[in-house]
Amino acid sequence: MPRLRDVGITPRYWSYRPGPRNAITDVDGVVVGHVTLIEGEGKLVPGKGPVRTGVTVILPYKGNVFLEKVPAAAHVINGFTKAVGLIQVYELGFLESPIALTNTLNVGLVADGLIEYLIRENPDIGITTTTVNPVVLECNDGYLNDIQGRHVKQHHVLEAIEKASQEVIEGSVGGGTGVRSFGYKSGIGTASRVVETSMGQFMVGVLVQSNFGRREDLIIAGVPIGKLLGKEQVGDVQGSINIVIATDAPLTPRQLKRIARRAHIGIARVGGFTSHGSGEVVIAFSTSYRISHRARGALKLEVIPDTELNPLFKAVVEAIEEAILNSLFQSQTMIGRDNHIVPGIPVRRVVDLVEKYLVYGDT
Repeated sequence: MPRLRDVGITPRYWSYRPGPRNAITDVDGVVVGHVTLIEGEGKLVPGKGPVRTGVTVILPYKGNVFLEKVPAAAHVINGFTKAVGLIQVYELGFLESPIALTNTLNVGLVADGLIEYLIRENPDIGITTTTVNPVVLECNDGYLNDIQGRHVKQHHVLEAIEKASQEVIEGSVGGGTGVRSFGYKSGIGTASRVVETSMGQFMVGVLVQSNFGRREDLIIAGVPIGKLLGKEQVGDVQGSINIVIATDAPLTPRQLKRIARRAHIGIARVGGFTSHGSGEVVIAFSTSYRISHRARGALKLEVIPDTELNPLFKAVVEAIEEAILNSLFQSQTMIGRDNHIVPGIPVRRVVDLVEKYLVYGDT
C-alpha cells in the first residue's frame, strides 16, 4: 500500500522536509519492533479468537535504557486511557524502559514483558537498586479482536524488542493490527521532519497508534474528505491515539513537555477533536544526552533556548498529521471477530477528490 507522499499528496502548508526514511527512526539510534497476531475467523469465542492484535515497541537506542536513561515527558490530552508508567515520567522527566503499544486489556501482560526484559538486562533491579518503570500505551481493538483473550504474552514483547530495527513497517501491524480510524482501517503510522535552528540541524520523528475519529470529520491536506466520500462507508469509532515523539535536539524534560502539548494540533488537522471515550496520550523523548542510573554529581547540559523551539513545535504538528494519514493509507480492509469488516480507505478516490477540490473548490 502507498504512503501519503507516494500518491502525490503533500499539503502546501507544510514547511519542512522529511528525513531519509520519513520515520521516527530518522532520529539516530531509535528502533522499532512489531509482533503481529492474526489468527482465526468467524464467531467470537472469548479467550480463543479470532485474534487481530499485537505489540509495537519503540526503543530510544539499542542498549540498556535502565542504566542510561533519556530525558522524556508525558502529556495526556484526553485521559480515557489505561496506560501505565506515565506518572513517573511526569515526576522524574526521564524514560528508563522501551515504550510499548498494545490493546487495552493486554496492558498488564505487556508491562510484565517489559519488566522481564529489563530484569534480564539488569538483575539488580528491586534487589540492590531501584525498581523500574515500564511504559505501555493502549488502544481498544475489540471491534476486530478477541480483546478478552489477552493474546499478547511476555514472549511476544521480548520478540518485538529483539526484532527492533530502523525499518518501520506501517499499517495493520503490531499494536496497530486491530485498530481503525475515521471509519477505515488504520494502524501504525510514522513520519519525520528535518529542522534548522541557530544551534544546528535536528531531526524530529513521530510514530502513532491511530484508533480514533468519525468518518464525516476526516480531513486530508485541508480537504473535507470525510464529507466528500459520502455515507457509503461505516464503522465510526470513539477510540484513542497514542503518539510517540523522538528528537535528537538537546531539550530538557520541561521543553519536551512543551513539544508534547502541541500534538493535539496535528490530531485536529486530520479532523480529530478528542471526543468522549477517546484517549490521547503523548510521550516525547530526546536522544541527545543520557542520564546515568548511578549519577551522583551535577549534570552539565547545553540545551536549545525556548526562543528556538518554534520550528520544533511546527515540525511535530506536521509529522503527526502525516503519520496519522500514513497509518490509514498503509492499511487494508480487515475482517475480524464476528465477521466485522473495517474497509481500507479508498486511496485512488481520495487522491481524485483532493486534486479536484484543490483545483475547483467545493465539489
